[in-house]
Amino acid sequence: MAKRKLTSSDRLLVRAMIVLFAVVFGLFGYDLVRGLVNVQLVHGREYAAKAENGQLRDTEVAASRGSIYDTNMTPIAQSTTAGKVYINPNSFSKIPNKEALLQELCDQLAPILGITSEKVRSQASHTENNYMVLKGQVELETMQLVNAFRNRECILEVVPGGKPRTKGGQPLLDADGNLRKGDDNDKFSTYANFIGVDPDVKRYYPLKSFAANLLGFTGAEDVGLAGLEKYYNKELTGTPGRIVTAKNAADSNLNIQYESIYDPIPGNSLVLTIDEVIQRYLERSLQQAQIDANAKAAYGIIMDVKTGAILAMSCAPSYDPGNYEAIADEATKAKIAAIADPAEREAARKNAMMAQWRNGTIELTYEPGSVFKTITVAAALEEGVVDMSERYTCTGSITIAGRTISCHNRSGHGNQSLTQGLMNSCNPFMINIGQKMGVERFYKYFTAFGFTEPTGIDLLNEFSPTTGINIHAQSRMGLVELASCSFGQSFEASPIQILSAVSAIANGGKLMQPYVVAKVLDEAGRVISETQPTVRRQVVSGETAKLVCGMMEQVVSNGTGKNGYVAGGRVAGKTGTSQKLSAGKGYVASFCSFAPADAPEVAMLIAIDEPVGLINGGQIAAPPSAEIMENVLVYKNIELRYTEKEQEELGGSAPDMSDLTIAAAKQSLTGQGYSVRVIGDGEQVLHQIPEPGQSISKGGLVILYTEGSDTSKTVTVPDLTKISISEANKTAANAGLNIKLTGNFQSSSLVTYRQSIAPGEKVPPGTAITVHFVSNNGIIDR
Repeated sequence: MAKRKLTSSDRLLVRAMIVLFAVVFGLFGYDLVRGLVNVQLVHGREYAAKAENGQLRDTEVAASRGSIYDTNMTPIAQSTTAGKVYINPNSFSKIPNKEALLQELCDQLAPILGITSEKVRSQASHTENNYMVLKGQVELETMQLVNAFRNRECILEVVPGGKPRTKGGQPLLDADGNLRKGDDNDKFSTYANFIGVDPDVKRYYPLKSFAANLLGFTGAEDVGLAGLEKYYNKELTGTPGRIVTAKNAADSNLNIQYESIYDPIPGNSLVLTIDEVIQRYLERSLQQAQIDANAKAAYGIIMDVKTGAILAMSCAPSYDPGNYEAIADEATKAKIAAIADPAEREAARKNAMMAQWRNGTIELTYEPGSVFKTITVAAALEEGVVDMSERYTCTGSITIAGRTISCHNRSGHGNQSLTQGLMNSCNPFMINIGQKMGVERFYKYFTAFGFTEPTGIDLLNEFSPTTGINIHAQSRMGLVELASCSFGQSFEASPIQILSAVSAIANGGKLMQPYVVAKVLDEAGRVISETQPTVRRQVVSGETAKLVCGMMEQVVSNGTGKNGYVAGGRVAGKTGTSQKLSAGKGYVASFCSFAPADAPEVAMLIAIDEPVGLINGGQIAAPPSAEIMENVLVYKNIELRYTEKEQEELGGSAPDMSDLTIAAAKQSLTGQGYSVRVIGDGEQVLHQIPEPGQSISKGGLVILYTEGSDTSKTVTVPDLTKISISEANKTAANAGLNIKLTGNFQSSSLVTYRQSIAPGEKVPPGTAITVHFVSNNGIIDR
């Protein structure tokens, strides 16, 4: 067949088709290139991340929070291993039988975790996610219940029409990890298919409410929310680890070789200046003082006067930082429960919860009252306005700029020396001194002693004075304001400010910055940082400070602070009773002291907030202070130097009667002035109470045990409170017991107020009961 030649028309048609194809392919190529550029360059990272996230499970592993130790390395806050329970909503949403299973989770797993059904449903509803936490910081005991639940069988899909379901005891998963079908074709698995557990940590406070208001607590995310836990959160918080695991399209983990583990780094630890033993002394007496005074609260601080280190800090009532949302005070809890309206009840609960977390030792403000008179006297002596020969006659009141201000002794104290004025807590005497100084010189020392600024203690929410609100501005302080400030009224301060100021007198005039963290340690226990004592400034000379120390010792020996006396301890102090300006109601009774007066080591402030009944510091704050101070001095091996009278009243050590005959022992003991009681019918001493070397009061009772004696015999402790010392001695002796007296032997009108073993307790005969006594004479300071 002959070929036809292309005509010019054919050639034009071919060229047109070539051009058309070129345009089509050009446009297609352009779209292809543009798409590749868009994917690779414009949105490359976004799409890569999506692909990576679809292939990897990145699980955070919580880091252990650093521990908190007392000064002797006793742990008071630690982190312990826990679990984090989560649900995989994406996987769960693909289960045909999910609604029935979700109800089972609400009915059975939620109660185990202590969460609501609403939370379970809410977390399961995020079907786009593979990981939603149901609860973290789950303790190991609860985790055992959780794992038992996770290993239980569940029906993923019900296939109707099958035979009655039987599994024959076979595993729910086959050797390849796939779901095994039941005999009736129902699909089985375990709850572990969509309920998972990851490692977590939980904060643990082994000593419960110990130093709770100081320590604070952590929240659900192991973040400090209050106290030291919040202030030092950065130091305590570690660096989380990670587990990055490859997963397949079914959202199951692949082989272990596709897993990368990055270990968490624990946080740093804190070593406090707090001493567990001293803290317990403070807490025990403070709690009892708050109960005895029927007070709203009580606060106490013990400080090393030379360094500013806080040895103990406590508030009563307190709470358990491990269960910080629970109201710890039973009386408060009962009041809240009695509120009928639910909204009002919940508001009261939240207010009570916030109140129990507050650290009143640094946040509470009140008028210092007569404790401040020590500052007035120190300032006047330093300025040379008065000297130790100063005298003043108190008539019961004084008039300044037309305003009459009364003394607490309305009939007047009469003519007094400077020391007597402080001992008697005489308001007109202090006002007279303040007027002699004038506003400018008074304010100079008001500032120097730290009443216009925070102390700088390493704790959150420390009170910071505001001019015109908490304290007077110097420019607006007139003669009347000067008069009221001179005896500690018309301005506010916090307990830590007051203790720091008085400690400056005890420390030779050096004002120290208080602190509670001594060291920061890394995970290996190496010291990262150590706090050095900081002298803020010299406020008065050492000579002036020494004079005031001596005067304050007289306040305790013979003045309003006599109930803060410790035999042999040479305690110096000052009582205070004042109103709360900002609260608008109530009083604060306080006692600030240090010992020994001639070589001070420790200082202490006890403040009783809104007491009912007795309200004076000398009545209700000084007695518990004496108990604590005696324990602290003995614990710190600070020598107690007894006077002859004290030694006579205290008695001595029980003599050793072992290996003696009963006749010889009785002759020896009676010759030394002791009473004797024999238990048994033998002739030889086998045992005695008090044991040799133990303390025994003058004329005390010694029990001698012989052959045939019943060593299990006990006697009942009688009530030895609210009676005279002679009556207490007689009552104890009649019960076959000894008593150890503690208090001011130089005082008059002494009455017992507390005993170391409660009435009704059963104890061996001859047991020594420590009986604290107080004076009701000359202790009023307002």
